[in-house]
Amino acid sequence: MKFKLDENIGRRGLEVLKAAGHDVMTVREQDLGGGADEELFNVCAAEGRVLITLDHDFGHVLRFPPGESAGIVVLELGSRATLQAIVGRLRDFLAVLQSQSVSGALWIVEPGRVRIHLGDEQE
Repeated sequence: MKFKLDENIGRRGLEVLKAAGHDVMTVREQDLGGGADEELFNVCAAEGRVLITLDHDFGHVLRFPPGESAGIVVLELGSRATLQAIVGRLRDFLAVLQSQSVSGALWIVEPGRVRIHLGDEQE
């Protein structure tokens, strides 16, 4: 699967996804850091890449309709964003990905659960 990691996810996250056999690009590799969220959403959609981010703004389905994308994954880390928490959420995501498609959906990956909003649903 093709993913784009937002600038708030480090190299360890990249390594976890690549080790699982996925095609991964980063915002930094494409000099998209600091750009508007809408630009990042549009680039991911044009490239057919699932966006993986810590940015809760991408959870707003009216602003970023998941059905118009390859998928959006927001990692929920709680009050402390640690490397261990990021890697844990990515592993949780990969476990669910084995049985469900993220294509055109918004996934909120929380400790112990994944909430999935399909692209045609409204919040």
